[in-house]
Amino acid sequence: MSAHTAPSVVDLRLEHHRAAARLLAVETARPRLSWRISGAPDGWRQEGYEVEVTRAGEEGHETEVVTIKSAEQILVPWPTTPLASRQSATVRIRVRGRTDDVDRAAVPSGAEAARPGTGAPPASAEDSAWSPWSARVEVEAALLDAEEWEAAFISPVDIGGVGERAPVISRTIEVPDGLLTARLRATAYGVCEPRINGVRVDDSVLNPGWTSYTHRLQVVTWDVTELLHPGTNRIDVLLGNGWWRGHLGYLGDAAVYGDRLALAAQLELTAADGTRTIIATDESWTAAESAVVADDLYDGQTTDLRLADSGAPAHRVEIVSAAPSGAARGAASPKLVPQAAPRIRPTGALPAQRVWNSPSGKTLVDFGQNAVGVVRLTVRGLEVGTEITIRHAEVLEDGELGTRPLRGARATDTWVLPDAEEHVLQPTLTLHGLRYAEVSGVPDLAAQDIELVAIGSDLELAGTFACSHPLLNRLHDNVVWSTRGNFVSIPTDCPQRDERLGWTGDIQAFAPTAAYLFDTTSFLQSWLTDLAAEQYADGGVRHFTPTFEPAVRHAPAAAWGDAATLVPWAVYEATGDPEVLRAQLTSMRAWVDRVAALAGEDRIWSGGFQFGDWLDPTAPPDRPADAKADPDVVATAYFARSARVVADSAERLDEAAIAAHYRRLADEARAAFNRAFVTPAGRIHSDAQTVYALAICWDLLPTAQQRAFAGERLADLVRLSGFHIATGFVGTPLVIPALVTTGHVDVARRLLLQTECPSWLYPVTMGATTIWERWDSMLPDGTINPGEMTSFNHYALGAIADWLHRGLAGLAPAAPGWRQVEIAPTPIDGVTSAATTHLSPYGRIAVTWEANNGVLELTADLPVGVIGTVRLPDGSPDPATVSIGPGHHVFVAQLPARGRQRPRSVRELMDDPAAWEALVTVMADAGDLTVDSAGLARRMRPLLDHPPSTIAPELTPDPRFAPPGLRERIETAIGGANEERR
Repeated sequence: MSAHTAPSVVDLRLEHHRAAARLLAVETARPRLSWRISGAPDGWRQEGYEVEVTRAGEEGHETEVVTIKSAEQILVPWPTTPLASRQSATVRIRVRGRTDDVDRAAVPSGAEAARPGTGAPPASAEDSAWSPWSARVEVEAALLDAEEWEAAFISPVDIGGVGERAPVISRTIEVPDGLLTARLRATAYGVCEPRINGVRVDDSVLNPGWTSYTHRLQVVTWDVTELLHPGTNRIDVLLGNGWWRGHLGYLGDAAVYGDRLALAAQLELTAADGTRTIIATDESWTAAESAVVADDLYDGQTTDLRLADSGAPAHRVEIVSAAPSGAARGAASPKLVPQAAPRIRPTGALPAQRVWNSPSGKTLVDFGQNAVGVVRLTVRGLEVGTEITIRHAEVLEDGELGTRPLRGARATDTWVLPDAEEHVLQPTLTLHGLRYAEVSGVPDLAAQDIELVAIGSDLELAGTFACSHPLLNRLHDNVVWSTRGNFVSIPTDCPQRDERLGWTGDIQAFAPTAAYLFDTTSFLQSWLTDLAAEQYADGGVRHFTPTFEPAVRHAPAAAWGDAATLVPWAVYEATGDPEVLRAQLTSMRAWVDRVAALAGEDRIWSGGFQFGDWLDPTAPPDRPADAKADPDVVATAYFARSARVVADSAERLDEAAIAAHYRRLADEARAAFNRAFVTPAGRIHSDAQTVYALAICWDLLPTAQQRAFAGERLADLVRLSGFHIATGFVGTPLVIPALVTTGHVDVARRLLLQTECPSWLYPVTMGATTIWERWDSMLPDGTINPGEMTSFNHYALGAIADWLHRGLAGLAPAAPGWRQVEIAPTPIDGVTSAATTHLSPYGRIAVTWEANNGVLELTADLPVGVIGTVRLPDGSPDPATVSIGPGHHVFVAQLPARGRQRPRSVRELMDDPAAWEALVTVMADAGDLTVDSAGLARRMRPLLDHPPSTIAPELTPDPRFAPPGLRERIETAIGGANEERR
């Protein structure tokens, strides 16, 4: 921002829909408004706003202007008469405000402004004039009354059955002169791809997406005005199996919801005189077979282009009055709702990086990035009837496609060519997880003729991160790519195998990270609606949503069921929208009530099925739940955490009695946790990294002594692991924050920057471009983990990115919706700079720091509406703090002096990377069996408090059997490292 510019209103949004020139089918008659302010002087704040709403009336356009005195700019109420169904209006905003004086003299020593005036406002605090009006946004209401939906579900007769060619449902229509607008609204049992006069209505795919079909089905609305012309026009809608009838889940099931495909659509034509004509699906439509011979999300798509213009005979359709046969095992038709979640569409293209022949002679393609999408291939000059086959995989093994992680998914697309002309081949009824493709049928394939089209829900990128450490940058990129690839209509676990389910435990761990990286609000709201709809009557939560096995009852499981409470809370923290909590509060309470009943009067949730700390690296490949952390400890900790979140949520909604009830429940669970699992000193049952991280981060330990011991013990456990990660889905988001919170920054740094397996950076050193499901999805020798369940694109363990944003770079929300922020970077050795940005509801927030010669320079940029607290390390016992407002700010602070003294204990020696590396090298050169750091660390267990001089005798208890001079080399290595530290 600049002190010499005037504010302007940008990014006008309605509800949680991204700013656009037109918002079709908004799901409410009173959409709330939000905007961002650009170009205001530093320190400027809004004091009022005007909303102009223009809509068509009986006598032309009618305009209302409403003036409101308020500083609010996020989710403010619709200011005028509610919209009627289908009604459109244009909205624009302007604001006025003033510049506040800020007392810059309060900046403490050690955190002074580097450039006087860069963060200070101008002296004047006079009222400002109105800003210019924002750009107009056109909003149009969806069908708000179910009675206005005239379309029937129609299904082909005699064609389009299970295992048969995909059907196309069609209708020829006459369009009169004077057409003003045309809207196509459609949904399907299956997925639908509409065309008008041979042109796809847009580039989105797999509409209407996957929801809990037994409860609700989304209706997609398109503006098709420009695709129609006066006279005869044709509508064709291709139907695919999708989630409705294709293979779904890990049991090999298909046709889970129904065995017939069906379409419900209506084309609404509005003339200039206001006359509306609705052409709805009924028995006058016809059906024909398409060129798509087979389609499946797991298996792929087969298309015989010779059938595209075959003049297939028309077949009749019939009305399906309820859900098709077998739908959800006999459930009634789902409720039709306007689509609110972002559509699934191409989000980018990746050109081929390399084309070569495998050892077996297969043509392989590397796109350089593991992603989710389909291959687009251009061919020409091939014989009629040529069959082209594309197989997909995430990795290579022994120089060939590594297809074992696909399990039952064939992941194969096939094309049969109709002639020798040029053809661009790109399937639209399937998706694959891939970095590599194997192509057959195309001799001399050229790299420029093939690319990977990335596909996912169209989420706006909100967060960025970069630092001076290239491996951390690649790690963060991998997290972003895994989010993009697995957010496809729902948050899936993985994109490549016969699963791709909305596992609750995965998104529970990852939701805060996802909400920083992308605007996930409407996406997660949609999924949470289904979670609540599929919740059992007793409050139990399914292990994944939507379900593919409605008759199976899932046992309540900690961390997985807690998605009912913790995902809404993460969305609320990101948006500040209390309606998110209001919509989910019943579900949230029901889950905690279910856990309370299971825990009983002693408030200890023990026994029964648990996933526990899923995929702890010590768990055997075939038993991923066998973690070191006791599942009862994990379950009771989650009980306390979720009860606290429900209490906080009720408090935000002014439900005082509900808040008090769940606060008591949280206190009881916390007390029970300590009574059952924690010693008075602070040792926690099962003594695992995860249990200490949970207790520290969730404030489960009542005394300072216990908290201090827990921090020390967690640090020791990390040391004794050789600074290797020892957590699964539950502990991974919390272990680094727990170490830093308890003052063990050096230990956290060693853990974060570890490159040996298991660690966050090991996959990066192995060439990973997405987050792996297992810490060792690929073994060091390049072979795939022998476990049946192995994915190379699985976001859960990428939750570490949340600390990269909040901790390393130092940007975290201090109030829901980012109205207040805390800027508190955590510089670590090996990283000399870091930067992060987040596109908050108020606008872009940015933090950048760089450390040179013991001095840290930090810049912070806050948009209008946001205030912040900056905490800078300045060498004193407590960090320097200063409050800042909107604008650009620069600070300089002395970093705390790094002690260069000799290590006084084995514990301090292990924290010194140079000393430890030297010791490991000496032992490796001596041929010791414990040559890796983890094995050597285990031998240090009894010596942590001892002086370093005890190491040589411990490692060579009988010099007669040690290599000559080993003791001396050990002492020299430690001494040399010490000399480097001084």
